[in-house]
Amino acid sequence: MSVLLEMAMFPTDHGESKSEYVSEIIKVIRDCGYPYQLTPMATIIETKDISEALDIVQKCYDTLDALDCNRVYSTINFDIRKGHKNRLKGKVKSIENKIGEVSK
Repeated sequence: MSVLLEMAMFPTDHGESKSEYVSEIIKVIRDCGYPYQLTPMATIIETKDISEALDIVQKCYDTLDALDCNRVYSTINFDIRKGHKNRLKGKVKSIENKIGEVSK
């Protein structure tokens, strides 16, 4: 099974710039050891099952909670597919096989 988790999470009660808080969340994601891809608007993580993905979401929230964030905004999307793995790179590779390189 492959679970792709696309998420963005940040506090809404700590000023205009969010990079200080997002950086702390990215550390949590990085330290979880799963493949991930940071984008300007969200982070995509691939886990083996839904419980691992939900655990990452909880750890990220707990990190913001420990930083005294009283209001947290988050978007979370899942793409869950049985019998597959390595889709974080495989989905991009499928498109590149059809049209060539897509990222620079």
